[in-house]
Amino acid sequence: MNVDVALQLLKETITQAFMLGGPILLLTLVVGVAISIMQTVTSVQEMTLTFVPKAVIISIALVLGGPWMLHQVTYFTVGIIQRLPDFAK
Repeated sequence: MNVDVALQLLKETITQAFMLGGPILLLTLVVGVAISIMQTVTSVQEMTLTFVPKAVIISIALVLGGPWMLHQVTYFTVGIIQRLPDFAK
C-alpha cells in the first residue's frame, strides 16, 4: 500500500465517521443547549433533566436514520473489501 492509497482510505474513513456521527451529535447539542437555556431561565438545576431528552432524541434519530446509516456502513465496508487486492500492492 502506498501513501496515496492510505491517505485516500483515511479521508474516506473520516468522512464516513462525520457523516454517520454528525447528525446525532448535532441534534444532541441543540437539545442540550435548549435544555440549558430552560434550566437557566427557570433556575432548575436538575442533572437528570438533561439526560432523558437527549436519550430520547438519540433513540429517535437512530430509529429514523438507522437504515441509512447501515446502508452507508455496508457500502463503505464492501468497497474496502473489494479494494483489498489494491492495498496489497
